[in-house]
This record gives sequence, structure tokens and C-alpha cells, in this order.
Amino acid sequence: SGSAEEGRIGPYGVALAGKGGTGKTTIAGLLVRSLRRSGRVPVLAVDADPNTSLDVVLGLRPARTISDVVDASHGMREVPGNIPKSTYLEYQLEDCLAEGRGIDLVAMGRPEGPECYCASNHLLRSHLDKLMGAYRSVVVDNEAGMEHLSRRTTRDVDLLLVVSDATLVGVRTALRIRALVGELSLTVRASALVVKRAAALPAPVAQALAEGG
Repeated sequence: SGSAEEGRIGPYGVALAGKGGTGKTTIAGLLVRSLRRSGRVPVLAVDADPNTSLDVVLGLRPARTISDVVDASHGMREVPGNIPKSTYLEYQLEDCLAEGRGIDLVAMGRPEGPECYCASNHLLRSHLDKLMGAYRSVVVDNEAGMEHLSRRTTRDVDLLLVVSDATLVGVRTALRIRALVGELSLTVRASALVVKRAAALPAPVAQALAEGG
């Protein structure tokens, strides 16, 4: 509602997490389109799942992923034009944005190799912070695990949707994600569990949720 946004600074942020195959990306796409229809534009969709598929749902395909840029620059000693490396990377990261009608998409991609990407992750967070400031709404489709939550790429959200199926594995993953949010002191103003295709929860699943709640 409008009153919920009064005095707020920055975009309204929604993040989705949960194990693979639960329909996170489909829900993310529906949320993005719903935000556009309700007029909360522009909307930035962030595909933080290495198995990028949000582009298919939204019909937008970035020319490059953020990991493409980070990998290409890793270990770089000479920067074209003798400009600061951080400035060069900012220019390159701008090419990772696919623009649509009221919706833009940026994909994180999958980093290559076992090298340390600490500096790159810091740059990524800074870039996303700047990028998100230009949008009214942001929807982040996280990976099947919890990497971006644990690395604090997703640090400040208004609503965290944890998506699960009606299985013990799914709900236990959901409970671990909720616990991780508390351990990392992430700013999550509200959270909800979405269980797909379940008119009623099986007894073991309901018990696990009750015990974990």
C-alpha cells in the first residue's frame, strides 16, 4: 500500500530463496510482472541463480552476466585507457543490464574456478547498491542454496519469500535459510514460506515446520 512506502528510502526489495525445483523462478517472474502491473516501476529483476532462467520467464536476455565481467577482469594488471580498474569494471558492468518496458534484468552468472573473489564480491555489492537506487522495486531470485545470503549480496530486503515443496528436504532447507538470516543479522523486514502444490501438508512435514517454528 502507499502508506507502507511513506518515508521509505530506496526500492521495495523482495528476495526469493529455497531448494532447486520448487518454482522460485516462476514466482519471481510473476512478482516482477505484478509489480509492473501495479505501477511500481521501474522494476529491477536480479537473477542470482547460476542456472540462469529468469531471462526466459521475462523474455529479457542480458548480453553478459556479472560473473562474465568479474572473471574476465580477475588478475588483470593493465586496464585499457589507463583508467582505474574499479572505474573500468563499472563501465563493463553497465553492459550487463537488459532493458525492457518497465522491467530491467541483470544476471549474476556463475564464477569460474576456485580463486578468491572477495574484492570482486565487494565491487558487485557496490554496483548493485548503486543500480538498485534507480528503481522503485527490486526482485532477487537467489540460487538453490544460500550462497548470496551467506555472502551478504542480498543484505537488505523488505520481504523474503522462502519457496518449498511439501517435502521434508524442502522445509528443512527453508528452516535453515531462516536460521541463516538470523545468524548473519540480515535486514529482513518480513518473511513468508510458500509451499507449492499442497492443499494440505503431510503430517511429517507439518511436524517439522511446527518444531522448527
